[in-house]
Amino acid sequence: MLSIRLPEDLATRLNFLAAQTNRTKSFYAIEAIRRYLEDLEDLYFGEKAYKEFILSGEKALSTKEVQKELEL
Repeated sequence: MLSIRLPEDLATRLNFLAAQTNRTKSFYAIEAIRRYLEDLEDLYFGEKAYKEFILSGEKALSTKEVQKELEL
């Protein structure tokens, strides 16, 4: 269970959207959190992988090198 207090402007917009689309406020809150978490996970896990790559000392390949290696 999660309880949040929304600023008045967001609460008004969420109420209006829910009423106009016959969906619940919870539906939109869950969807917004799901999408935001996916973006944050991509960001944080991508940054972590990049740092690990840099620390590994492995050589990066250019796009042309990858294309040549994969015969594209």
